[in-house]
Amino acid sequence: MPWPRRLALFTALLTAVAIAAGCALTPLADDVTAGDVVLVVSAGAVGAFSTCLGLFVSRRRPANAVGFLLTLVGLAPPLLTLSDTYSRVSLSHPLPGVEAVHQLTDGIWVFLYVPVLLLMLYFPGGRLPPGRFARAVRYAVPADMLAFVVAAALDPSPYDPPFDGYGHPLPTLPPSVIGWVIGPLLALFMALLLCSVIVMGRRYRAGDRVERAQLKWFSLGALALPGTLLLCWADVLLFGEVGTLIWFGLVPLFLGVPALTALAILRHDLYDVDRATSAVVTWGLVTAGLLAVYSAASFAGGLALGKDSAVSAAAVTALVAAVLVPAKNRVRRWADRRFYPVRERALAAVAALEREVHEGRSRPERLEGVLREALREPALRVGYLLPGGTRFRDTAGRSVPGPPDVTAPGAGAVTATGTTAGTTVGTTAWTTEVRLAGRPIGVIEGPCPREVAAASALLVETVRLRLELRQALGDVEASRGRLLRAGYRERRRLERDLHDGAQSRLVSLGMALRLAQRHLDDGTVDVDGLLDQAVAELGAAVAELRELAHGLRPSSLDDGLGPALESLAGRAPVRLDWRLDGRVIPDDIATTAYFVASEAVTNAVKHAAAGLIGIVVGEDEEGALHVTVRDDGPGGAEPRTGSGLAGLKDRVAALGGRLHISSTPGGGTTVEAVLPCAS
Repeated sequence: MPWPRRLALFTALLTAVAIAAGCALTPLADDVTAGDVVLVVSAGAVGAFSTCLGLFVSRRRPANAVGFLLTLVGLAPPLLTLSDTYSRVSLSHPLPGVEAVHQLTDGIWVFLYVPVLLLMLYFPGGRLPPGRFARAVRYAVPADMLAFVVAAALDPSPYDPPFDGYGHPLPTLPPSVIGWVIGPLLALFMALLLCSVIVMGRRYRAGDRVERAQLKWFSLGALALPGTLLLCWADVLLFGEVGTLIWFGLVPLFLGVPALTALAILRHDLYDVDRATSAVVTWGLVTAGLLAVYSAASFAGGLALGKDSAVSAAAVTALVAAVLVPAKNRVRRWADRRFYPVRERALAAVAALEREVHEGRSRPERLEGVLREALREPALRVGYLLPGGTRFRDTAGRSVPGPPDVTAPGAGAVTATGTTAGTTVGTTAWTTEVRLAGRPIGVIEGPCPREVAAASALLVETVRLRLELRQALGDVEASRGRLLRAGYRERRRLERDLHDGAQSRLVSLGMALRLAQRHLDDGTVDVDGLLDQAVAELGAAVAELRELAHGLRPSSLDDGLGPALESLAGRAPVRLDWRLDGRVIPDDIATTAYFVASEAVTNAVKHAAAGLIGIVVGEDEEGALHVTVRDDGPGGAEPRTGSGLAGLKDRVAALGGRLHISSTPGGGTTVEAVLPCAS
C-alpha cells in the first residue's frame, strides 16, 4: 500500500476519534448552549465530509498525496473544537492537565489553514514541482505553523472569558518578546501563502490542458483561504473578536476546497471551469458590492429616520433590489471578458457570421472555420445530424463522433465517450451537443462552451437543411441515372428472354403450322401429332410470357394489395397487420408497396435469418399509405449502390414517396415506405 494511502487512513482514524471525543465531552459541560452543540456537530460534519472525500480520492489515486491532504483538512475542525470543548468542560468538571492543554493549543487555530497551503503545493499530481523554491516553501509552511503554536503557548497574556481563570503552568516569555515573534510569524504565513500561489502559477504555465483545468477548479476553492484570513482580521478590527464574519470564509473553505479538489482530481471535465470561475467572481463581487451599499444605506437611513425605522428598512431594501439587476449584468460582462474570454470571443464570432449570412455576404458552412479560429482549436469539427440519418457528419460527409446520450430518430445511441461540461470527445475528445427545440441537430467535437453551441444552433440548422437539400438533389440526380440504366437493362433482359423463349417457340409453332398446311392433303405428315406439338409449344410460350409479365406486375395484385400481401405472408414467417378498411389503392401505388414488402421480407429471410417478420399497412392523417416491415434479425443493413434496398428507394422516390431504413446493430431492421395515395 503506498504511503499516501496509509497516511490517509491513519488521519481518518484520528478524525473519527476527535469527532467522537468532542461529541462525548460536550454534554458534560454545565453551561453548554445550543450554539456549542451546533458548533461541535458542524465541525464533525465538515471534518467527516472532507475526510470521506479524501479517502475516496486516496482509493482512486493511492499514490497521490492529495487524498491524504484532504483528510488532513478534515482533521482540523474536529481537533480545534475538541481542544475548546476539553477546556470548556473542565470549567465545571476538572479534567487532567487542562491548563497545560489550553496553553499548548492556544495557537492551534493556524492548523485550519496549513493543509490548504500544502494542497496548493502538491495539487494535482501529489508531488512538488521541480526546483528549490517549491521545496523551500514546503518545509517553511509546517515550520512556521509549529513556531506560531509554540510562540502562542509561551505567551503569558491572560485568556479571554470564560477561560480567564486558567493559568500558564508551562514556561512563558515576556510579552514584549512574544509581540516581536508572533507578528513576523503571521507575516511569514501570508508570504508563504503568496509563495504557494506562485508555485501554482508556475505549475499552471507548465501544465497541459487537463492539469490547467484541474488547477482552475482547485483555485476556485483555494480562494477561500485568503478570504477567510481577511475576514478574520476584519472581525478583530470591527468587532474586537473573531466569530462573526469569519464564518463566511470558513464554510466555503472547508466545504468548497474538499469538494472542488475531489472534482478536479476525478472529474475535472464534468463542467466548464471557466464558466464556473466567471460565475463565482460575478456573484462574489455583486455580493460584496451589495453588502457595502446595504451597510452604507442602512447607516445613512438610521441617522435620518432612526435605527429601527420600518421606512428606513423598506427604503434600503428597495435600493438594494434596484441596484442588483444592472449591477449583476455589468459585473457578469466584465467577469466574462476577464475570466471567460474564449466564450465572449466565440459568441461575437458566431453573431458576426449570422449577420454576414443574413446579408448574403457569407455562407453558414463557414461555422466550423469560424469556431476553430475563435476558440483557437484547429482540430475542432462540427457534425450535423441530417433528417432521417443516424450519424453525425461534417460538410464533407465524414463521420463525427456524437455524445452517447444522443439518439437519432429510429436509431440507437450514437457512440462516443468522455464528457465535459455537457461535452464528450471521441474517447478523450470533448463533444458539445447542439439542440434546437429540444431535439439534437448537431455536435461540436472539441472544447466549446455550451453558450457558444446554443448560439450556433440556427447556423447548424441552416447548414443541416442545406446539406439535406444538396443530398436530396444529388439523390434525385443519381436516382434518375439509376432508373434510366435500370430501364435499359430491363429492356435488354426482356428482349433476350423474349428472343430466347417465347419468340423462338412462336417461330417454331409457325413453321410447324406451315408444314401442316402444305401436307394436309397428301397425308405424308402426321397432322394430328403436329397440331398436338403446336398446342404444347403455344402453351409453353403463354407460360413464359405470363412469367415475364409477373416480373413486371405480380398477378396476385389482380385481387388487390391485401390478398397479395397475404399470399406473400404465407411463404415466410410473416405476421400481417392490415389497417385499411375498404380502401381502393391505385395500381401503381399497390405495385410499389408490394415490391417494398417483398424485397424487405426477402432480405430478412435471406440475409438476416430473422425468426419473426411483421408487416404493417396503414395510413396517416394526410391519407399517405404507410408500409412498415420489421424483423428481429441482427440489424446493421446499409442500402448500398446497386442493392435491392437502393432500387426500392428509387422506385418509391419516383412516386414522390419516402423510404426510411433503420437498422441498429443488435436491434433488427425496420423498412418503412410512405407513399402519397389520393384515392
